[in-house]
This record gives sequence, structure tokens and C-alpha cells, in this order.
Amino acid sequence: MRTIAVINQKGGVGKTTTTVNLSAALAESGYRVCLVDLDPQAHASLHLGFDLAEEDPSIYDVLTGEATLADVRHRVNGQLWLVPSHLDLAAAEIELAGEVGREVILRDKMAEDDGNFDFVIVDCPPSLGVLTVNALTAVREVFLPLQPHFLALHGLSKLLRTVEIVEQRLNPGLRLSGVILCLYDSGTRLAAEVSADVDAFFEQRAQVSDAWAQAHIFSTRIRRNIRLAEAPSFGQSIFEYAPQSNGAQDYRALTDELIAQQAEPLPIRTWDVAQ
Repeated sequence: MRTIAVINQKGGVGKTTTTVNLSAALAESGYRVCLVDLDPQAHASLHLGFDLAEEDPSIYDVLTGEATLADVRHRVNGQLWLVPSHLDLAAAEIELAGEVGREVILRDKMAEDDGNFDFVIVDCPPSLGVLTVNALTAVREVFLPLQPHFLALHGLSKLLRTVEIVEQRLNPGLRLSGVILCLYDSGTRLAAEVSADVDAFFEQRAQVSDAWAQAHIFSTRIRRNIRLAEAPSFGQSIFEYAPQSNGAQDYRALTDELIAQQAEPLPIRTWDVAQ
């Protein structure tokens, strides 16, 4: 099973769009996929047509010990399942502040879960707080969506430092394994220049830490596409809403590239053995 957190503390870069449509594309390809919405904005849940009422259980109840992942997991369609979020999750940052072991709650809940999935993909909030640290502690891989403009690399050092600290202290073997360029305007020189800057940035950083030494910049570019922006309002992935669009083509190509990617063996963690 591959476990992946999709993260960027900067909003509007295609993080949730990538999480949802990559998950849907993998499910379309026959893989069993569980998407965990760990963002209090619940945009991934809304994107897939889940608008929870206040009394409905969500990932909030899992983190506060009131439910298991199986209790709140919904089958979206075919091979795709969702652990939905709710605005209540925003309170979890405060409620968990005094909890011992608050950084590993999601990890422990995933270890207890008997769901049989090929991929677990976590949509992280656009911040580096307790929820994001929970995601980084629970997964093996991090995917980073970036928009190719001149501010693309702004703030990345802090994000990468967070990944490195979690790798060193909580999750040996955690690595930044994928960088995805989203909202790409292929006809502009700026996009090509920023892409080159991203390549240079990670080539330099590869010498600094094991956590991002193997970062792979996907050759697939997710082009700016109005259909991708429209799909969430219909509660559908791009493959249901506009299966022939550029957006659908790009996420299928990204999925093919991900499937073909040969992940190197990662260190065995103590909780894997315990499970």
C-alpha cells in the first residue's frame, strides 16, 4: 500500500483538485483508493458530492476518539472511498493541543484500520499545524503541487523543513517523492522559466536532506482548464464531469506516470511490524 499526503501551505495551487482527481484516476485504473480529507474546509469532500450535516460523523470524530476510520468511510463509486471532513475539524487543532501523542493519532488509527487499499491519499490543510503533522506522520510519501509563477518557491523552505523534522523525529523514511506542476500555461515563457527554477531548486536541495533527496518532478503538467474549476460545483471528479477534457487527459497521464514510477523500498517502521 502506498500512503501519500498532498501538501502545500499556499492555497490556490491545485492541491485539492490534484488529490481528488488523482484518487479518481487511480480508482478508474482499477486500484482500491481511500481519500482522507484532513482539511477543515472540506473541499475534497464537497468535490466528491459529500456535504455533511453537523451530526454526521467525519474525520473529526476519528481524531477525537469517537469513531474509527471504518465508521466514517463512504464508498464514492467503484474503487474509490472517502473519509470526509467537516468544518468542525477546525476545532481539532485546539482540542488536541494538550493531548499526549497528538501528532500520531491518525497514524495509530490507520494502523488499526482493516481496510484493504492500494493507495491512501490524504488532502492536507493549507497550513503546517497539528493536522498536517498528523498526515506526515501517518504516510510514507509527500506530493507537492506547485503553480508555475514567480512565487512558486516562496515558503517552500519552511515546508521542506517541516517534512525533514517529521522524518527525523516521528516518521523515519518519510520522503518528498513527487512534485506536480498545476495550473500550467504551456504557451507562456514564464511557465517554462519557473519549471526550470523548480528543477534547479530541488537539484540543489537533494544534497541537503534524505527527506527530499529523491524528489521526482513529474513530467506531466496539469494545464489550466476551466472544466477542472467547474467540476467541484457538480460534486464530481473531472472524469465524471468532463471525461474528454484537457483536465481529464492530464490527470490520466499523471496517474500513468505515477503507476509506472518505481518506488524504492522504504525502511520498516516499528508500527508497521506491530500491525
